[in-house]
Order: sequence, then structure tokens, then C-alpha cells
Amino acid sequence: MISPRLEINCRKLKHNAQRLMGRLSQLGISATPVMKVTQGDPNLAKLFIEAGATMLADSRIENIERMRKADIHVPILLTRTPMLSQVERVVEHCEISVNTEVTVIHALSLAAERTRRSHGVIIMVELGDLREGVMPNLLEKVMRDTLIQPNITLEGIGANFMCRYGVSPDKEKMSRLSELVKALETILSVSLPIISGGNSANLLWATGEHKASRVNHLRLGEAIFLGKETLMQTRMMDLHEDVFTLYAEVIEVNRKPSLPWGEIRKNAFGEYKTCDDRGDVNQAILAIGRQDVYPQGLTPPKGIKLQDASSDHLIVETTNDSLCVGEEVAFSLDYAALLSAMTSPYITKVYA
Repeated sequence: MISPRLEINCRKLKHNAQRLMGRLSQLGISATPVMKVTQGDPNLAKLFIEAGATMLADSRIENIERMRKADIHVPILLTRTPMLSQVERVVEHCEISVNTEVTVIHALSLAAERTRRSHGVIIMVELGDLREGVMPNLLEKVMRDTLIQPNITLEGIGANFMCRYGVSPDKEKMSRLSELVKALETILSVSLPIISGGNSANLLWATGEHKASRVNHLRLGEAIFLGKETLMQTRMMDLHEDVFTLYAEVIEVNRKPSLPWGEIRKNAFGEYKTCDDRGDVNQAILAIGRQDVYPQGLTPPKGIKLQDASSDHLIVETTNDSLCVGEEVAFSLDYAALLSAMTSPYITKVYA
């Protein structure tokens, strides 16, 4: 087999998508799979559509264009505020985008008008995590400005959590979002069809305390791909946590000292490394590195400990001398590792 490679269990992935979308649908919440971790992989987009997805989402227009070229025709939501330089492409390929800047919404309006299209907008509101979002006291003005833009439809309001500072989407935050929606619908005499409350970090709230909320939409990535919600990192329902497995090949096995010798300076990544003298250890090197994957997000099998990584080498230690050159080691991945592995051109993707 080709190495390194990322094996994707499509049966388990489809199960996760069906279970999550089905469960949330019972609660009155629509779940949109977010494709960014897959670079808009058309094979997985089709799998999600087969699982029941009526909309897909991505943060990169390039990924969305990839899906469109593969005949993916369901509505697609752009989950990052469009760049001014890309508004024509956004209007052409996306039915909806999240927005925070009136300047961008106006540019989307002009692009839609030129091409005789209509484009939907979700205004993101800032509720504490301090990434994207209009401050709540300015939300009414931004909505008013959006409503007068030709060829633009105000689809709803959204919020984001757990991405910058790890602010939790708890009951208080969801109540605040619902209050804003109710007040602004009354003031502006509008009805907002989409209230997008967040991402995989919202699942514990959604399955427990959502009943009094106006939130009816979530953008899900990690929960579908890795089978867990992101607030407490717990497994959801009967979801599979082993959809993805990364395989890397051993290229060196040696008994070496655990302590380097010589004058220590910063390494190739500007880091000072310190370590304890543990005597001689069983060290192995695998043909994968930081250029391929985020090494801190890898979990090796029992008996193997990940020690370090350079651009092209992953250094591990074993409790015995069981590894040999040419052997493959299988790793599970967290979301950061999966994101980097899926976007690496050096890692072959295999659909199992």
C-alpha cells in the first residue's frame, strides 16, 4: 500500500452523518455538514447527500468550486465572510454566505445584480468568542443596511463559539441569541428562517437545553468526522470515532541515547528542546512530518510513544524492539491532525 495514507471508512462516516442529522431533525434543528476539513472532497459530499444532507458548507470558495465541478448541486453555505476579491465567485457558486461587513454585502449585491442572481446572507453576531461577528448593539443597523441591498436576501443570524478563546455555547449564550432574534424580528418586521447557533460544540446544549431557543441550525464538522462533540470531547450517541486512520512507514529503527550531546541551539522551527536523560531508548523514525500532519494531534498504538517531529520525520519510542523497517504504524487523529492530513498533497486518501 502507498504510505503515508489516510484511510476513510465511508460506512462509518455515513452512519455518523445520518445519526446526527436525524437526531437533530427530531429536535427541530437542521444540521449542515461542513466540508472544509476534506477540501470539499466530492466523494464525501455525495456521501453526505446520500445520508440526507440538503445543504453543505465550506469556508473556502476553492473547495466549493471543486464540488460544483463534480456536479454537487445542493445549496452551499460559505462559512467565512467573503473576500471582496472573490464576491463574483461567491455569488456564482454559493446560495448563502455568512457576513459581518456591510461593504462586503454591498459588493455581493452588485455582483448578484450583474449576473441576475439572488444571494442569501446570514449576519454573524459577536457573543464573546471574539472571532467574527457584529457587536450586538450594531446588529440592527447592519440588518437594515442588508435589507435594502438589491438581489440580497437576509436569511438569518448566526453565532460562533469555541474557535478562538473557547467560549462555550451554553444556555445563557443561546438565550441571548434567541432574545436578539425576537427583538430584531419585531423591530424590523421580518421573519428570519435560519438561526445558526454554532458548531459541534453546541451538541450537548442542543440535545439537552434547546427547547426554549430559536436556534434551528448548526454547522457540523468535527462531530460528523470524529464522532464527538467538541465542548467536552465526549462521544455522541453511537457515533464512530475511528472513521479516519493514518498510516506511516518506519524508515529507521535504532537503539539511541535519549539525551542529545553538543551545544544546544534553537531547532529548525525556532524551538528550544529540553529533555531528561532516560538512558538508551528504542527509537524509530517514520516517513511523515510536520509538512504532512499536525503531529501533536496524533495518537499512536499502545506501546509506542510519539516524541518529536521535524519537517519530514516523525520520531517515536517503543517499549520494546517490535518495530522494523518497512512496517506501518497506524495513528488516530484529532481535528487539527485531520485538517492537516486531509489538506496535505503528500498523504494519499483511501476510501475504505
